[in-house]
Amino acid sequence: MDLKSKLRHVMGFPKEGIDFIDITTVLQDPEAFRCCMDAFEELADSMENFDIIVGSESRGFIFGAPLACKMGKGFVPVRKRGKLPYKTISAEYDLEYGKDVLEIHADAVKPGQKVLIVDDLLATGGTAEANIKLVEQLGGKVVGLVYFIELSMLKGREKLKEYKVNSIVTF
Repeated sequence: MDLKSKLRHVMGFPKEGIDFIDITTVLQDPEAFRCCMDAFEELADSMENFDIIVGSESRGFIFGAPLACKMGKGFVPVRKRGKLPYKTISAEYDLEYGKDVLEIHADAVKPGQKVLIVDDLLATGGTAEANIKLVEQLGGKVVGLVYFIELSMLKGREKLKEYKVNSIVTF
């Protein structure tokens, strides 16, 4: 299935000059969503064996949690500051239009655990770098990152060159 053709482009969102790639059209189509999850599983299988999946708020949850369930792995949510109820560690990262902070529970990744990071979009690589920093602060080892969409012109992959990175769809 051509998943690229199933995505919707919303010009000017969240601000003028941005071409927002909307994944909800894939999520609403059961066949496309299943195909997308099968592609995620195939990419995950191509990585070094891993113990747990980490996904960032909020669209990383959409793909990471069902993939973890499908593959018999645990899932760890990474959230924006102040959203997790237990003791956390944090990492600041750059956005195209500012800075933000991500947090993870301080006991979410055990030392030595192998981690696969799953998210919807690789753009500049800022969110990925923050996720990696959080995992590594807890003693985990990132074995790879998998994405639904990669915006190659923003060169996020270059920031992640010491990690194995795969994506389903590239623009």
